[in-house]
Amino acid sequence: MVKKKTREITIKESKGTFSIFKKSGISKKDYDFSGVLALRQLLSNEKARILHTIKTQNPKSIYDLAKKLNRGFKSVNDDIKLLERFGFIELIEEKTKNRIRHKPEIIVDTITIHLKV
Repeated sequence: MVKKKTREITIKESKGTFSIFKKSGISKKDYDFSGVLALRQLLSNEKARILHTIKTQNPKSIYDLAKKLNRGFKSVNDDIKLLERFGFIELIEEKTKNRIRHKPEIIVDTITIHLKV
């Protein structure tokens, strides 16, 4: 079991635009948001459905998750890769017979968004 943690995202107004970065001394390139729109896309309803389904239905693989969501594998896989990139989930490799599947697991329990104007 992976220890869950809080993910912090800060939105800062600077010269009439918003820039987004994260704290904890981790490189800004990990969060290369181009603005609030990118944050909105990251926290879209579809991504919320994915997180909820992972949490409540414990899918065995990305394919299983796509079936539970009634969505195409490629679109779910793309969303999963984005959520993994920003540290919301982790893909756990499991070997079954001659195949390796990637089981999605949530690794955060809180997302905090700070808006500095």
